[in-house]
Amino acid sequence: MNDRLDRAQPYALGLFRIVIGLLYTCHGVSKLFGVLGGQTTDPVSWPGGISALIEVVCGTLVMIGLGTRAAAFLASGAMAYAYFTVHQPMGLWPLENTGESAALFCWAFLLIVFTGSGAFGLDRLIGRGAGAADKSARTEADLTPV
Repeated sequence: MNDRLDRAQPYALGLFRIVIGLLYTCHGVSKLFGVLGGQTTDPVSWPGGISALIEVVCGTLVMIGLGTRAAAFLASGAMAYAYFTVHQPMGLWPLENTGESAALFCWAFLLIVFTGSGAFGLDRLIGRGAGAADKSARTEADLTPV
C-alpha cells in the first residue's frame, strides 16, 4: 500500500499545487476586478493593490508550475506579511482575527517551496530538455517526478 501511495505522491503534489494556485489567483482577481464577491482596489496602492498583483501573478505561476518554488516563496512571504500586519493585531489566533486563509496560504506555499511542483507542471517540461546529455549519470531517485 505504501508503495502505491509513494508512486502517486508527485501527482497528489501536482494537484495540490494546481488547486492552491487557482484559489490564490481567484483571491487576487477578486481584489483587482471586483468579481467573485470582492471589492475593487487600486492596483498600485500599498498594501492592497500590490498584494492583489502578487496574488494573481504568483498564483498563476504556481498553478501552471512555472518558476514554482520562487513564486511560492514570494506568495508565502506575502501571506505571512498579511497575517502579521492585518490579522494578528486583531487577536492572537486565526479564528478570532479572521486570518485563517492567510495562515493556510502561507503554510501551503511554504510546503510547495520545499516539495517543488510535483507532476503536471511546466517546470518539469522545461527541466527535461535542459539535462538530456547527462541522463545516464542520474540515479533512480533523481528521476522521480517531484
